[in-house]
Amino acid sequence: MKRILLILISAMLLFSCEDVIDVDLNDAPPRLVIEGNINVNIASGSNADSYVKLSTTAPFFDNQIPAVENAVVRIIAENGIVYNFIYAESGYYFSNFIPIANMDYTLEVLYNEEVYASTTHLVSSVPLEYVEQKDDGGFLGDRIELKAFFTDPAEEENYYFFVGHSERGVVRNVISDKFFNGNAIFGSYRADDLSSGDEVKFNLYGVTEEFFNYMSILLQQTGSGGGPFETQPATVKGNIINSTNPENYPLGYFRISEVSNLDYTVI
Repeated sequence: MKRILLILISAMLLFSCEDVIDVDLNDAPPRLVIEGNINVNIASGSNADSYVKLSTTAPFFDNQIPAVENAVVRIIAENGIVYNFIYAESGYYFSNFIPIANMDYTLEVLYNEEVYASTTHLVSSVPLEYVEQKDDGGFLGDRIELKAFFTDPAEEENYYFFVGHSERGVVRNVISDKFFNGNAIFGSYRADDLSSGDEVKFNLYGVTEEFFNYMSILLQQTGSGGGPFETQPATVKGNIINSTNPENYPLGYFRISEVSNLDYTVI
């Protein structure tokens, strides 16, 4: 009797494993995603990898991020000068625009007969100074860890966006001087299989407190190594509005930053 009961239970478990469960994921209407990254090299004052990237959100399981090719993109200075951005490829729009200090700039994007806009200003940064290498980092003490140092200005409230990248991966972080005002601060870089001879590039951007808060939330959701404007677990609104139809708000952010660069070869 016990043997028959065991066979019946096993059969029930076997058939239950074959059930197919359909998950209904409703696709929300696509939204425009705007990455407005305007950078000025702190050493030369030149344009430093500035662009406006446009895409739209996609269904959850889509692997492709739809690029927007047919938008009108421009930046308008508070003195009335207009800087037009020209489409290149993969949703990227470029211009030779170089902002100056103490001037407000408005990004305008015309897409599908709606106007998206945001206003901000150039935020200063500080030079990256040197890199400290630690060879016994990580939980097991067998990973290389790099720290890129800079000195925060005293008596100022500063916020920074730190990026370290190599062929091993990208690390992003935001830093506040709340507890380090006027002192040396560092951004850390760790990546799997980082080894001697690897080239690592560090970028330090000056950003507003609003961008600091925005990126903090994004990085908590996506992790410091992922693209912050790729698939997002939850909607995080930036500083860009749809002035034509406010309910059809965009995702993304518009910032203008001084940037400091430092290259390092792992020893």
